[in-house]
Parts: sequence; C-alpha cells; structure tokens
Amino acid sequence: MQRSILIITVATILFSSCKKETKSEQIRAAVESRMSTHPKSTLQDLYKNFFQDYFGPGHIVSDTASAGAYLNRELASFGQASGAYYEPTGYNGNFYRVNLSVIKEGLISRDAFFDAFIRSVVNIQIISIEEWKEEWKQIDSVIQTMNLPLANYGQDRANLFSLLEQGKYVMHHSEAFSEEYDPHYRIIEREIFRKEILPKLP
Repeated sequence: MQRSILIITVATILFSSCKKETKSEQIRAAVESRMSTHPKSTLQDLYKNFFQDYFGPGHIVSDTASAGAYLNRELASFGQASGAYYEPTGYNGNFYRVNLSVIKEGLISRDAFFDAFIRSVVNIQIISIEEWKEEWKQIDSVIQTMNLPLANYGQDRANLFSLLEQGKYVMHHSEAFSEEYDPHYRIIEREIFRKEILPKLP
C-alpha cells in the first residue's frame, strides 16, 4: 500500500501556502495534487472531491443504522484497499478521505472509525445550492484554464451544470475512477481526523 507520507507532503505544502495564494491558485494546487495521485480522474471525480470539502459525508448519513450496516458490507467485500491512508478534500481541507484500509490493517477499530465518521456530520455548516453553484463555477473556470487530459470532459461538464440547474448536487465517482482505483473510504472532519485518527497511523 502506498503510505501516507506523500499526502502529508502535499497537504503541508498546500495548506502552509494558502495565506500567500489567491483562491484560484489554491484551487489549481488542489487539482494538481489530485491528478498526481489519481491521474485517471475525470471532471466528475474532481467535482466530487471539491463537493466533499463543503458537504462532508452528510448526504450519506441520514440513517446511522443503515450507514453502519453499509460499512460492514463494504468491509466484507474486499481484501485490501489500494491507495494512501488519507488525503484532504478540495482546497480547504475541511475533511479527509480516510481509507478503510486503516480498519482492515487493525490500525483503528471499526467502532472508533465509525463513531468518528458519524460525528463528522454534527457541526457541518451546509451552504445553499445557489452558493455551491457559484463556488463550482469558480472551480470550473480554473480547471478550464489547466487544459487537463480529462476523459469525457465536455459531456461531464454539461452534465454537472445540468445537475446544478435542477437543484441537485450529489455526484458519484466515475466508472473509470472506480475501476482504476476501487476506492474504499469514508469522509471524516478535519479536527476529528487530526486528533483521533492521524495519531494512530504509521
């Protein structure tokens, strides 16, 4: 498994430089970081990453019992998860994607992990769909200038704006991303992650 040292380095550079960078530069740096670790990402996957930075795991924790059962099923569905132990979301790093490998490898108990995951939705300040639409427009404008070799870029872009115009905003990983990386993770709030999860990782 790829260890988390690469992510630590990227995150340190990204967040230590935020005060000196413009918002556009922060967005660009976040996109570059994501593409360096997941080069098969599509615009849909980049969108999901920025979305998670603002909305965390809230859209999938409406029912705690169901969320717990779903976690159990997912843990039973694979042997070893690929990728780093964790990585920050978006350009604010409000949340972290934490790989379920931390449970599989016995670094964190299933119950402690799930508790941290559930508590990560408690204090989320959800922005409105209109605010998110404006935020995505800014992110999209930066991505456009980067000329990235994103598969299905034009169609994905149209689909995303169509989704937002319908008052919807949740998006899953692309099929290409899922096939390439087989992601297994949960979103955990930054301070909970730093205090309760990070100290237990090698």
